[in-house]
Amino acid sequence: MGSGVCVEPVIDSHVHIISPELCREVQPHILKDDFLSQICSSPQHRFVSADELLEEMDRCGVTRAAICSFPFADEGLCRAINDYLLGAAREHPQRFLPMAAVDPRQRWMEREIARCDEAGAAGVGELFPWGQNFDLAGAAAARLAGCCRERGLPLLLHINEPVGHPYAGKGTVCVKEGAAFALAHPRLQIIYAHWGGGLLFYELMPEIKRGLKDVYYDTAAGPFLYQPGIYRTAREIGVLHKILLGTDYPLISPGRYLKELAASGLSPAEQRLIRGENAAKLFAGA
Repeated sequence: MGSGVCVEPVIDSHVHIISPELCREVQPHILKDDFLSQICSSPQHRFVSADELLEEMDRCGVTRAAICSFPFADEGLCRAINDYLLGAAREHPQRFLPMAAVDPRQRWMEREIARCDEAGAAGVGELFPWGQNFDLAGAAAARLAGCCRERGLPLLLHINEPVGHPYAGKGTVCVKEGAAFALAHPRLQIIYAHWGGGLLFYELMPEIKRGLKDVYYDTAAGPFLYQPGIYRTAREIGVLHKILLGTDYPLISPGRYLKELAASGLSPAEQRLIRGENAAKLFAGA
């Protein structure tokens, strides 16, 4: 990267890491948290550190990643994991974009977002409205939206498709709630994970397209949910400029997504949008 050659950005907008210390003792903490025990307590669930993520990024050709952890309800744990993410980004400023974890129901939420923002956070998330038990139409979500919008921080939210097979982490907050939240908070940059639970399909409706102009969709868990033709469908809908590569690593390796994208039928220029150009614009200030 120091040769003066322009390297195409490949930005993963959705990964999860925790500190090595927390990796060693995470299960007791998870079992105390009703939500996280639902999605993280399986023996098959993997946890990785920043160093392990860097190894996978280098192996797959990912230049930068928006790093999330898990939004514990406990303020001390949230502060500790946010400090780890912020520290990793300070150590590798060209590789990591730290996303702050908070619980919107708690009075300390705004204080923690402010602290993380001042320390270099690139956004907030991934947050889980159904799992963390906050209503996207409620007061806590409005406070969260206002805080992120005021500070210019993109907000990564988990919403999912209302049909299809069940899986750990599949909740009840879907396209209806996601659209209403975005319409209620214009100028808030929202990243809806997992292809927005299919919300992008509704951008064929002109009024929805206008109302969702600041909404992005990441591809996290896409290989488990949709056929590869979804990339061409996104082109037909006219939302390729809002699709972000997101892997949910360590759930799935970035290499699988990049291989699928390469075979998607999109032009090289269209692929570049998803691989990193869209994310580079979204996180331009970070």
